[in-house]
Amino acid sequence: MRLLDISTALALLFSLTAVAEDTKAKPHKSCTVRSPTSDRYFDLNPIVARLPVEGKKPHKHDITEGWHARGYDYPMNFTLNFCEPVVEKLKDVVGVDKALWANVSAYYTLHGDVYSIGQQNGEPVFRGRKLVLNYTDGSPCDSSADKRSKSLHEAEDLDAEKDDDKDEDDHKKEPKKGDKRRKSTIISLLCERDPLASTTVAFVAASPDECTYFFEARSFAACGGIEKETQQVGPSGVFGIIALIAVLAYFLGGYFYQRNVMHQRGWRQLPNYSFWAGIGGFFRDTFIILTSSCANLLPSRRGYSRVSLNGDNSRGRGRQAEDENRLIDQLDEEWDD
Repeated sequence: MRLLDISTALALLFSLTAVAEDTKAKPHKSCTVRSPTSDRYFDLNPIVARLPVEGKKPHKHDITEGWHARGYDYPMNFTLNFCEPVVEKLKDVVGVDKALWANVSAYYTLHGDVYSIGQQNGEPVFRGRKLVLNYTDGSPCDSSADKRSKSLHEAEDLDAEKDDDKDEDDHKKEPKKGDKRRKSTIISLLCERDPLASTTVAFVAASPDECTYFFEARSFAACGGIEKETQQVGPSGVFGIIALIAVLAYFLGGYFYQRNVMHQRGWRQLPNYSFWAGIGGFFRDTFIILTSSCANLLPSRRGYSRVSLNGDNSRGRGRQAEDENRLIDQLDEEWDD
């Protein structure tokens, strides 16, 4: 009974340790989000376009080309990616530092010029029940729109000129270079439950000043689901942990039983002491049996061997010499005859 109680306590301790590890903060995975209302888990990585790995053949479901959206009645077509930069190599992006060209997640081309409409952002968010991905810090907004906005402000300033000269100067002040508005992108992701339907991206609209662009994407990845736990320990690891717990329960339980119930001391406190004490002799006897069997299987030496000159060997060699001499004399006599 005492051994069973100790085993149960060890198993409970291990379970509590495993639960404590599971409750630790897990690292956040890029391009994922959990809904604050439904607690569903959304992972957009399956629809992210990535360049194929060198030396590895791409899978048929891998996306290696950026997503395209036609402008239709709008004079531009768009290329974008989800959470990561576009796979196309961009050069001479208008109004963007060269170091940031590889970080563009959405762009369009007009008259041979490349315009960024947003830098990479791997953190989708929820606006109510809407899953949204937002890119910012693109190319500067269209200068013509700025001029239209500036002329409107100048007309208002002319009306207020007679009342306050100071307000007139403030309205005519030009914005600083670093204060320019930049293009941005908003992508609304909608669930597509048809398993045979592919992901689609559609251009919706652009703001009047051509600073913000709105897109709508339909995909199975936007339907959400249950987060797949990454198994930290393999089947062999789980078996090893169970075996370790069993061994600990055996030794600790046996130790407490031998000490408290059988009142043993020293090495006799080990469970099954007589077995462990005799296991050394068992291995020794097994080794002797195996080595003797192997010695009998070895082939015996053949051919000449060295003869000792002492003792019986010397007497035997003397008799052999006498026999040889007698044979020689006999042959000589036969030859003379």
